Amino acid sequence: MRVDAGLSRLLGLSRTVAATLAEGGRVAVDGRAAGKSDRLIAGSWLEVELPEPEAPATIAGPQEVVAGLTVLHADDDIIVVDKPVGVAAHPSPGWTGPTVIGGLAALGYRVSTSGAAERQGIVHRLDVGTTGVMVVATSEHAYTVLKRAFKERTVDKRYHAVVQGHPDPSSGTIDAPIDRHPKHDYRFAVVAGGKPSVTHYDTIEAFRAASLLDIRLETGRTHQIRVHLSALRHPCVGDLAYGADPTLARRLGLERQWLHARSLGFEHPADGRWVEFTSPYPADLARALDLLAD
Repeated sequence: MRVDAGLSRLLGLSRTVAATLAEGGRVAVDGRAAGKSDRLIAGSWLEVELPEPEAPATIAGPQEVVAGLTVLHADDDIIVVDKPVGVAAHPSPGWTGPTVIGGLAALGYRVSTSGAAERQGIVHRLDVGTTGVMVVATSEHAYTVLKRAFKERTVDKRYHAVVQGHPDPSSGTIDAPIDRHPKHDYRFAVVAGGKPSVTHYDTIEAFRAASLLDIRLETGRTHQIRVHLSALRHPCVGDLAYGADPTLARRLGLERQWLHARSLGFEHPADGRWVEFTSPYPADLARALDLLAD
């Protein structure tokens, strides 16, 4: 086999890269430089000098005070925040807006260095359009403990959502796998072969056109609540991406889904004691709820 073809198969490189290495004098067979078209023979001693890998691009977001970002609790291990609408958990490609990580940095908080560079300290996330309680790890120990707790589902994550219509039954469990939508990259959907996803819900109050639900997540897939409620044909009010009625959204003055991370409970990573934090409804969701009750 030719040197370039053989290196490509042996090392998983593209054939072009393998050829470039050979042309640059970085490949030797039995101690002699080998060109890209030379032949590899079984039993020969092959030496390849690989270039240093390129440093991954750093995704950095603005470090600026975020309006409405409230610190509910802070200690040596965790920071619990009340995230406002329009704020991402951490920087990501294509997002140039405010982030929880950037907002905490601007306030002088330091977070754990564990995790990918752009999401250090992040153990779970909320959508940009979802408000409420979120915890960030500030120590390496807390990061490890909290990541395990979320993975093992020992964290009590409670959301409140206002959905269109009245789910029947009024309390139940949605157990349906979720993955990326087959036609729309920015959306997710219930699909065969998706990741196991379980959502428990209870009706708190029923209005004429909608219902206020208390939701407990057993798993934490991206857009899980929004996808499951849409599949149930009771999308979150205002969630136009998942089939909500735009007329009702306009009547209630909503520009995003009525979905709020109401409370978060977990064993504190420092000493194992149970802690729980709650977030009040933000102004836009409270106003919409009042309009529904009238």
